[in-house]
Amino acid sequence: MELPATLARTPARSQARKGEEACPDVRNETRAEAGPPPRRPPAFYSSVFAQIEEIGWERLVSSTGDGGVSCLVFRVVDGQGRVHLLEITLPMGYPSSPPSIAVGIPYLPEIKWSKSSRLKDVFCQFQEHLNILQEFWSTMEEIDKVLLVADPTKPTYAMSHRRIALGDDCYVLLNVDARKPSSLPEDAKKKFHENLAAVLDVALPAPPSVSSSNDDEQADCGICYAKHLPVDDELGTHSGCATDYTCENTSCSRAFHTFCMRDWLRSITTTRQSYDVLFGNCPYCSDPVAVKVTDR
Repeated sequence: MELPATLARTPARSQARKGEEACPDVRNETRAEAGPPPRRPPAFYSSVFAQIEEIGWERLVSSTGDGGVSCLVFRVVDGQGRVHLLEITLPMGYPSSPPSIAVGIPYLPEIKWSKSSRLKDVFCQFQEHLNILQEFWSTMEEIDKVLLVADPTKPTYAMSHRRIALGDDCYVLLNVDARKPSSLPEDAKKKFHENLAAVLDVALPAPPSVSSSNDDEQADCGICYAKHLPVDDELGTHSGCATDYTCENTSCSRAFHTFCMRDWLRSITTTRQSYDVLFGNCPYCSDPVAVKVTDR
C-alpha cells in the first residue's frame, strides 16, 4: 500500500522546524556562553606606555585598536636620512607571545624575542636591519640617478626592480637582490651600473639630467618611450618629431614630446586650462608643467 504523496514528501525544512520547536537554538547558546571578547589586564596598558616612553613618544606616529595600543606605528630614520614607518602589532598574549612587524622594505628581519623582551628591543633590531640594507638602497639610488629608468616612476624603499630603457623601444627588467646588491659577476671595484653595462655588453643611456652636454642624441620621451614620434599624416607637424619638451625641475629633467605631454595632461582630471595653455604636473616628479593646447 502506497503512502499518500503529501506524507511521503515531507520537506526536510519542516522537520527542521519541528526540531527547533522542541530544542533551543544551539548557536545562540554558544554565543551566550562565549561572552564578551577577552580584555587585557590593566597592567598591560601601563607596561606598553612605559615601553613607548623608552622608544620616545616623539617617534610614535599612530596607535590604534584595543585602547589604542594593539597596533603602534613608529617613525624610524636610518643613517642616510631615509624615513621608514615601522608598524608593530601586539597580540593578545603579549609579551609572552612575540609582536609582529610590517614595514615597506625588501624583506623583514627575524626578530629575536623572549618573555623579558620589550618594544625597544624590536626597535633596535629593526634599526640594525636598516643598516644592512644601506648598500642595497644606495645601489638603487645610483641606478635611478645614472640610468634611464622607465618604471617605476615613483619607486619605494620596498621595490627591488627597475625597467631600464636601452633605446629604440628596447628595455631590460632588472631585479636587484637586496641581500647581495653588488653580486654581478664582474669587477668588484666598479660601480653597479658599470658592471651591468659590461654584462649586457651595451652602452646604457643616461637620463637627460646627467647626459653629456655635447651629446647630440635625443632622449626617449618619458611618456611614449620613443625618441621620435611615428611618421603619420594625422600627427601633422609632429610627424616624426623628436622630443621637444623638458621638465624644468633640474632633479628630473625628463624629456617629452609636446604632443605626448598634451595628451597626458588631457587624460588627467586635475589638469587646468587657462586660455590656450594646459597646466598640470610632470608624470615623473609631479612638478608643475604647462603646454599649449594647439601648435598655433
